[in-house]
Amino acid sequence: MPSTDHQLTEPVMGPAEALSELFTPAGKHNPYPLYDALWDLGPVIPLGPSGTLVLGYDEVCTALRDPRLLVTDADVHRTTGMIDHSSWQCFTKIMMFSNSPDHERMRRFAGWAYAPRQVAEHRHLAARAAERWTARLATLAEDGPLDLVEAFATRVPITVSGELLGIPEADRMALRTAITATTTAFEPVFDRGELAAADSGMDVLVAYLGSLVRERRRRLGEDLVSVMVRDRDAAGALSEEELIASLVMFLIAGVQSPSDLIGSVVRRAVEHPAVARELATDDGLVAAFVTETLRHDPPNHVLTRAACTDIDFYGHRVAAGSRVLLVLAAANRDPRRFPDPAVFDVTRRDSRPLSFGLGPHYCLGAAFARMQVEVAVPILLRRFPCLALAGPPSFRDQLVTRGFARMDVTLGTA
Repeated sequence: MPSTDHQLTEPVMGPAEALSELFTPAGKHNPYPLYDALWDLGPVIPLGPSGTLVLGYDEVCTALRDPRLLVTDADVHRTTGMIDHSSWQCFTKIMMFSNSPDHERMRRFAGWAYAPRQVAEHRHLAARAAERWTARLATLAEDGPLDLVEAFATRVPITVSGELLGIPEADRMALRTAITATTTAFEPVFDRGELAAADSGMDVLVAYLGSLVRERRRRLGEDLVSVMVRDRDAAGALSEEELIASLVMFLIAGVQSPSDLIGSVVRRAVEHPAVARELATDDGLVAAFVTETLRHDPPNHVLTRAACTDIDFYGHRVAAGSRVLLVLAAANRDPRRFPDPAVFDVTRRDSRPLSFGLGPHYCLGAAFARMQVEVAVPILLRRFPCLALAGPPSFRDQLVTRGFARMDVTLGTA
């Protein structure tokens, strides 16, 4: 039986109002009515000479594969002055914000860490972390509602990534705070002061992982940092700054998306108790449930591309140097691709949400993120079959990387 949400979202305003509302706190909290309203303007929406908004599934797929639409690399951010900020100084040294040939060079260097065999070998770490933190939840249950984001969704991925990188447990939660701060740099910036939190978070991560690299170089171990230091020093494939940036990105991607996705999957599960009971024991259903959550309410809503030349894009002129905003979350609800797109339905077939991108920049860590969620959530639901929301969850003030700030739950009893 499909697990559905029959409270469909309807447009509540016109497209102009929706566009102006999208990056406000209210719009970030619930952008889906705004996406619906924007569809009145079509799957591709010109925003003037400096930008284009893309909502359609096929149109986003085309854009992600178009070599004329580049990721916003160091050259792009140099023209805007963003490169003066430590957050973007680091981000533009990773594959996610690099174009050819640097992108391929960095992907070759780090690709092994995200390979299917590696991900499979890390399942035991995710299971051990989930068992540990569910056991801790049980000790907190008598104190009333608790924040599942802080107590579980955050703890599992920071534990897994911390183990892989060899980060002492005492340091992990402070780094978790810095990780979330850095992701605010992905939001549209209207005032450079808005980058202060991201810069501070990045300074913490770069200093910490730089110190870890120097420590491992003195005494190599078997953790991922040691392996990357050994590979880098043997082949010289990356600069020292690129090595540290790659480790920063492994930590950010390995923690933030899984944490946000755990929150979304748990929320959907507790809203559909019958399906939640099946999730605890049916691995096939878990995979389908995570896929549908990625489609219906993904942790990553927007990717940005920059046109390197004038482009005719589905009948619209995209000027060289202008930005193209690819709204993955809207594409995942394209009614031309997904019947009843606002309905949460785990029986969908061949849905292929775009939440981790597509094409040459498809997220290397997608399988790693999914694995952590698919392992952790069933363990949580088996331990607490009566888990329930204690109130409406609250969201961070972010849209590009969207997730819960807090989710109060009661654990209940079997």
